[in-house]
Amino acid sequence: MLIRPGRSSGNLIDRRGKGGGRGKGVGIGLGGIVIVLIGMFFGVDLRGFVGGGGPSSAGVTDQVVTDPTDENAIVIDAILVETEEVWGELYRQAGEVYQEPNLVLFTGSTPTGCGYGQTATGPFYCPSDQTVYMDLAFFNQLQRMGARGDFSIAYVIAHEVAHHIQNLEGLLSRSRSNAMSVQTELQADCLAGIWTHHARGEEGTVELDDADIQEGISAAAAVGDDNIQQSAGQAVRPETFTHGSSQQRVDAFMGGYQSGDYRVCFS
Repeated sequence: MLIRPGRSSGNLIDRRGKGGGRGKGVGIGLGGIVIVLIGMFFGVDLRGFVGGGGPSSAGVTDQVVTDPTDENAIVIDAILVETEEVWGELYRQAGEVYQEPNLVLFTGSTPTGCGYGQTATGPFYCPSDQTVYMDLAFFNQLQRMGARGDFSIAYVIAHEVAHHIQNLEGLLSRSRSNAMSVQTELQADCLAGIWTHHARGEEGTVELDDADIQEGISAAAAVGDDNIQQSAGQAVRPETFTHGSSQQRVDAFMGGYQSGDYRVCFS
C-alpha cells in the first residue's frame, strides 16, 4: 500500500498518551484480549444509540491532527481521507451529501459517547457521536491472529467507516441478537470491499495493488468468529457467532470489492 502526499482529513483526533481516566469498559468485561475480542472484534457499540450510553466525550480537550508527522498518524490520516473521497463521491452521485465521521486515536482508554473505550475491546464505532475509536496496539494482536501487511489497517478503518454508513442510512439494528449482529458485521465487510474497489480505481491518497487485496482477505479471515474462538483455545460454536465465520467475512469483503456497486451489500 503506497501513501501519496495529499490533504489532511481534518477529522482525525489524537488522544494518544493522554489517558482516559477511570470508567467501565465498552462492551464486555476485561480479560485476555482474545477472549474479549470474541464478544467485540472491531464492531459497533450501540449502547448510546439505544439510550443506554455511558460517559460522554464532552469536556475532553481534543487535538485535531491537521498535519500529521508520525508515520502511524500519516497512514491513518491518508486512509481516512480516502474513505471521505470515495464515500463523498458515491453520495454525490446519489444526490446526497456525505457526513464525515471523526476518528479518535487513543492509548489505554478514552471516554466516548457510548461509554469508556479500552484497548482490549478493539476498534469500534460509536453511533452517538459518529466517531471511530482505535488504539493502535490492536494491530499487533491482529497480526498475531493471522492478518498480513499494512492493508489490514485500511481494512479495519474501512469496516468502521462502513458502520458509519449504516448509521447514516438507518441500518444499524437495535437488536442484540447474534443473527442480527452477524448480518450487520457482514454488511460492513461488504461495504469495506466497496470502498476498496473504488479506492483502487482512483489516484487518491492511497494506492492499492493485488498484494493489498490479499492482505485484506487475510485480515477478514483473521477476525472470523471461528478463528477467534480457536485462537482462544475454545471449541467453534456457530450459534455464538456475532460477526460471522472467516469464510463469511472473506466472501462479504470480496463480494463488495469485486462488484463495486454498494447495492449488492443491501440485497
